[in-house]
Amino acid sequence: MSNLTFYDRERIEFYHNLKSISLRDIGKIIGRDVSVVSREITRHKPQFSPYNAELAQKAAERKAHLTNTKKLEKCHELKQYVTEQLQEDLSPEQISGRLKNHPPPELEKAQRKTICAETIYQYVYQNEDNPFLYKHLRRHKTKRQKQGQRKERTLAIPDRTSIHDRPKIIETKRRYGDFEADMLCGQKGHEAVSVHYERKSMFVALEKLATKEAEETSQAFSRTIENLPDDFTKSFTLDNGGENFKHTDIKNDYQIKTYFCDPFKAWQKGGVENLNGLIRQYIPKGIDMKKIDQIYLKKVQEKLNNRPRKSLGYLTPNEILSKVLNAKEITKCCIKF
Repeated sequence: MSNLTFYDRERIEFYHNLKSISLRDIGKIIGRDVSVVSREITRHKPQFSPYNAELAQKAAERKAHLTNTKKLEKCHELKQYVTEQLQEDLSPEQISGRLKNHPPPELEKAQRKTICAETIYQYVYQNEDNPFLYKHLRRHKTKRQKQGQRKERTLAIPDRTSIHDRPKIIETKRRYGDFEADMLCGQKGHEAVSVHYERKSMFVALEKLATKEAEETSQAFSRTIENLPDDFTKSFTLDNGGENFKHTDIKNDYQIKTYFCDPFKAWQKGGVENLNGLIRQYIPKGIDMKKIDQIYLKKVQEKLNNRPRKSLGYLTPNEILSKVLNAKEITKCCIKF
């Protein structure tokens, strides 16, 4: 691999400017061939100044941008495919993975049928012909930003089993039917959405809550359980919010195990926490939840369940479940629109 990082360039600058270390030795220090080091200095060293890592990095980024842009511009079929998939709300990573693992027939003979996610992101944010493609990304950001963390409430919950006592078969995802759950709230009002995420298949079930009370959440759990085949659901992993106070209902009624994260450690159920970020593409923060009904939630649910996922080999959750369950048994949870 010859692509140098900014850190590599900083080390080249430091050792080269010492003038007592050969290019071959610099290559050994940074783990690159001497030809890579020599070519880097030849290309990016100013004529009358020492080699500068920061200037070299900027020059390399400019060149990479031009190269990546040409890659899409040279293949009309690939550019059209990427644009259409973005407009279907697939992420750049999903598009890239789908192209690599399951290319569509129209791109089988295309000159360039694969492309990396980073190039697609550049295409989204630097596309003058279609400058609003970013609105199809998960969080509608005009530029890429890190997701903030969210705090959760704590409450003395009865019959609470710690996540540390959860069996290894759940931790290692060796079976289907183990869910993580969370509540998605709007800016105001008492309505919310109960989010249920199956760990192995990455299947999503969304249920509208009229209130944030524990009884309402318990009923949402019941609907998801009953919409799936008998004995499919094995467990729920929850946080310590008051909406989960009546988790004992599903334990007693369905003999389903429940496990709880440590206080203020929502990352311990990272699958559903990440899913919440994806859902925000369709239910943005600050929205009035009264405007969201169950029909719309089912449309969002199917959008997510029909997206290829990297950890599934770029198959979709619905494709995975269709192999595990009888198709007729999951139609209640997989409503088509």
